[in-house]
Amino acid sequence: MTDGIRERWRGLPRPARWTLAVYAGGFLEGTCSHVLDLVRGGLHAYTGFGPLPLQIFFVALVVLDPLAVVLALRARPWGIRLAGAVMALDVLANWYVNWPWVKEDPADLLRPVGLLPITLFGVFVLASLLPLLRALDGRAAACATADLPVARPPLIRKDAARQSGPDGNGAHL
Repeated sequence: MTDGIRERWRGLPRPARWTLAVYAGGFLEGTCSHVLDLVRGGLHAYTGFGPLPLQIFFVALVVLDPLAVVLALRARPWGIRLAGAVMALDVLANWYVNWPWVKEDPADLLRPVGLLPITLFGVFVLASLLPLLRALDGRAAACATADLPVARPPLIRKDAARQSGPDGNGAHL
């Protein structure tokens, strides 16, 4: 990591750093899963996964997931936005593809692989998106009111009386 990245990470609150680490872990797991699918089945690994646009999206996750990891680890707001968009689409696409068997046997949702972890990670990413963006912008919730202009008193110079003139009306004689 370069000094700029280290400085950005040091400037983040601890919960934001942990959240970024969870983002990286989740998206790396997704990357490995999609790469493994492509190694096993080639470019047509997702042929049975719904319409062609969804198949293309699942293949594109081989690039989008690691891109989200790199941008998130670099503490870039665009990485967080990309992560949110990717997970929203990924969760929707997976629910669309898996809806027939979910209707058939809802208990299958409790399996530790598949739709449950994708959905939980997607909810985590979407729920943490705005707080994480605020933390990256330096506007953490703990100090949000202190950053508002009305929360700070106006700056008054110590020599303001001398600057305003002998009678305090601002006229210099």
